[in-house]
Amino acid sequence: MATLKDKAAIVGIGSTAFARRLPESEKTLACRAVLAALDDAGIAPAEVDGFASYTMEETDEVELAKAVGAGDVTFFSKVGYGGGGSCATVAHLAAAVATGQASVGVAWRSRKRGSGPRPWTNTTAQLPTPAQWTRPFGLLRPADEIGMLARRYMHEYGATRDHFFNVALACRNRANQNPAAMMYDRPLTREMYMTARWISEPLCLFDNCLETDGALACVIVSAERARDCRHRPVHVHSAAQGLPAQHHGMVNYWNDDPLTGPAWTAARHLWKQADFGPEDVHVAQIYDAFTPLIPLSLEGYGFCGRGEGAAFTEGGALEIGGRLPLNTAGGGLSEAYVHGFNLINEGVRQLRGTSTAQVPDARTCLVTAGEGVPTSALLLRS
Repeated sequence: MATLKDKAAIVGIGSTAFARRLPESEKTLACRAVLAALDDAGIAPAEVDGFASYTMEETDEVELAKAVGAGDVTFFSKVGYGGGGSCATVAHLAAAVATGQASVGVAWRSRKRGSGPRPWTNTTAQLPTPAQWTRPFGLLRPADEIGMLARRYMHEYGATRDHFFNVALACRNRANQNPAAMMYDRPLTREMYMTARWISEPLCLFDNCLETDGALACVIVSAERARDCRHRPVHVHSAAQGLPAQHHGMVNYWNDDPLTGPAWTAARHLWKQADFGPEDVHVAQIYDAFTPLIPLSLEGYGFCGRGEGAAFTEGGALEIGGRLPLNTAGGGLSEAYVHGFNLINEGVRQLRGTSTAQVPDARTCLVTAGEGVPTSALLLRS
């Protein structure tokens, strides 16, 4: 069976600053991130012939290609479902490069979520069909939908707020090591967590991701060309997308088990194509828009059994030196929330050996996209 295994590599990464409010437009931020990634790779903008981003991206390929000075573009794609599409942007470009549809691909995400409007506040647009089954009944925001899943998880498997705190603390500790993180100089304590205001019970303020202005990008080329770029190449070893049968975004109403989300579908395909398994992953960048997504994802991607994700977080398991060091730049909870793209770039830094919270001798990394929506994942290796 033909696969993408190690046929393409990430050779450049770039980002803007992260803040609650940046003055630049999303297009300007996108251009800066892309140019930074190309400079990191040592590749001229005129060589770019492939693009991939999210359907929610406001800057289209036409405007971006003109602004950065790309050449003739022969491949472009966009992936839906918000943060569920992050890893798929890289996967699409890896496939394009491996099959000769493009030679230099750029994936990016630019977003002004910090200073911009909250998507669910638009009352003029007709609700899509899935939302007609949730929003009229009080599930207005993603936090409300994940809050409901979190409550069920707590009820069925005995998870507690202390388990969610373990996730928030691990991400904050890594952000405290990362000068680029929005929460760099803001430590988190258990008392702060337990006394924080509710956002959607049982989720408090620190169970929710940040609201961020910023942009990120990465550059993908063939494994052969990657050997001649500026940095140690990070190979796309395996990639997958996942949309389970009878899925209903965020809430999984129609599934036999609502807690078995898209991660389970993506994981089966991801590991099937890989030369190693969960026990061989040295570091993970797991999508963390909300803390409960971490134990759910740990189960879905096979790091522990069903219902064991909460207990997995105990004893410093997610810290450097633990069972699975997690979100080592701070993740969406404490570095920045740009629909998960910062997790991709941090995975690259770990395998280059340049992270601010470096895992010793890291050679394999799992990166995941948003759980609860149609999702995607990458296995990276150096």
